[in-house]
Amino acid sequence: MSLLLLVVSALHILILILLFVATLDKSWWTLPGKESLNLWYDCTWNNDTKTWACSNVSENGWLKAVQVLMVLSLILCCLSFILFMFQLYTMRRGGLFYATGFCQLCTSVAVFTGALIYAIHADEILAKHPRGGSFGYCFALAWVAFPLALVSGIIYIHLRKRE
Repeated sequence: MSLLLLVVSALHILILILLFVATLDKSWWTLPGKESLNLWYDCTWNNDTKTWACSNVSENGWLKAVQVLMVLSLILCCLSFILFMFQLYTMRRGGLFYATGFCQLCTSVAVFTGALIYAIHADEILAKHPRGGSFGYCFALAWVAFPLALVSGIIYIHLRKRE
């Protein structure tokens, strides 16, 4: 039982790390060259001054939705981890971790929806930037976090507390 709890906790912490990096780091879209764009700032390399020029992201509604969903997924994932620890020490023997599992399933839905919106509406979100480029590693991390959070939520729903 303690090995299972260790594995579930490690999986949850891995999901948290992936979500933090995917939400806060700087590579949701990579332009040709050194430039990369994230959810919060657009930083481009200025060849004339040899410096980075950063500005706020566009006011695109789809990008705002992705921002909200990624922050929501972080909050839900943190809440579910805290809830898991609380249930682990206060729940009676034989109880199920339904609340924790539900929070993790909601986390996976939020990550999935945010990454899907970004993938579908990338042309609209990146309209003011030159054509070309590809999705960055933060976008890929969001897609990796989705199935892990889904599996984690299912495990929590089936997990029963034992002594």
